Amino acid sequence: MRFIHLLVIGALIFAAAYVYRIKMDSTARTEKVLRLHAEIREQRDAIAALRSEWAKLDAPLRLQGLSDRHLQLKPVNGTQYDSLKNLPERPPRMFRPGEPDPIGAMLNTIEAASDPDNVTGSVPQPEDKP
Repeated sequence: MRFIHLLVIGALIFAAAYVYRIKMDSTARTEKVLRLHAEIREQRDAIAALRSEWAKLDAPLRLQGLSDRHLQLKPVNGTQYDSLKNLPERPPRMFRPGEPDPIGAMLNTIEAASDPDNVTGSVPQPEDKP
């Protein structure tokens, strides 16, 4: 009888220790979750502060003032013209007269590639079976 009492007391001590360990684990995890929530709140506050600072720095009136102060720009009039003698020289021809235009040849190649009946070669052309 005495042995059974000792066995029951041992089981109760083991169960109490196990419950205490579970409680401590759950308390530690709860503290970790609370720390993470606080860190998330701090990061959101920092993001909000950065967004408000960006909005202040990106304000059109502020940018206009900075450009007026630091850039030596003059307003452009719609009536400003230049003479034809100030135009740059025509670039040299890259092909001889009578040869096909290389840009036109590239465009023809692109049009031929976009033709749905054209097969690129990566996929074999389907054969028509009678």
